[in-house]
Amino acid sequence: MKLVSTVVPIYFEEEMIGELYRRLKGALVALGDGFDHEILFVNDGSTDDSLPRLRVLADADPRVRVIDLSRNFGHQLAITAGIDAASGDAVVVIDGDLQDPPEVIAEMVGKWQEGYGVVYGQRRSRAGESALKRVTARWFYRLLNSLSDTPLPLDTGDFRLMDRAVVDALCSMREEARYMRGMVSWLGFKQYALPYDRDARFAGTTKYTLSRMLRLATNGVTSFSARPLTLMIDFGVLVTLAALAVLVWAVVMRIARPDAVVQGWASTMVIVLFLGGVQLISLGVLGVYVGRVFMESKRRPLYVVSGRYGFTDHNAPQPCPHCGRPVRENGR
Repeated sequence: MKLVSTVVPIYFEEEMIGELYRRLKGALVALGDGFDHEILFVNDGSTDDSLPRLRVLADADPRVRVIDLSRNFGHQLAITAGIDAASGDAVVVIDGDLQDPPEVIAEMVGKWQEGYGVVYGQRRSRAGESALKRVTARWFYRLLNSLSDTPLPLDTGDFRLMDRAVVDALCSMREEARYMRGMVSWLGFKQYALPYDRDARFAGTTKYTLSRMLRLATNGVTSFSARPLTLMIDFGVLVTLAALAVLVWAVVMRIARPDAVVQGWASTMVIVLFLGGVQLISLGVLGVYVGRVFMESKRRPLYVVSGRYGFTDHNAPQPCPHCGRPVRENGR
């Protein structure tokens, strides 16, 4: 019998938990007699009624596990905590807002049985989202793909199924600035894009603010490419050539019209300010990469768990003596 683990990050979703569990449980039970399942909810520092409701589910259903993080570590690290603790032959990651329909999991499992190591959901439509968000998301994925050294699938999120071999490889990647969908793409394996229609939120409002989305975008670009640094060099060469051309023009004009009145204060100030802005932006891009090195050098744990509920001695993850990462009893 195959075990399918489902990882669900939760952040202030008390209104969603009942319906989320009902639909997710129904989708997993519908997989049939050849499959068992576990549901791992990761409470990412929610201070509303999310954790108490999750604990009620863990007490009532032996297949529900709850990981309570000590504070809000962010969406990508909450997913990491769930994946680290998952014991399944396949692991599904799905958000807790029900925009990704749990019923699609059956199709993912079907493709997994056909031999695919990764089955990721590719959004065919995005209900309940503004035109601005749809447009910006569309162009963000294309811009990121053009900058990345690793080809990244377009119009995808974190909704995906991964085989155990993929999960084990992913668990070995412990960088602090995480962009999970890019990390899975980097791993390779046989991957399949499963088209699906994304629903509107069942309740509540999105917790992904503009600042969170920008932070995720920065992680996506800087984690998978050094191209912004090379673009700084290219732009610097372009500006230098333009400056030399202006210098040649100034010398020629001085020789051809020695009595001409010196003008151009406004244009000089514009050029100076422009170049100053370019330098500051370049230093900022360089600082982002240096900051990444600084954060990685600390080697802090990616997250801290304050409580686990629904785990037994058999399925509780044990900490690795070297890196602190949970390790299952089978040595994986």
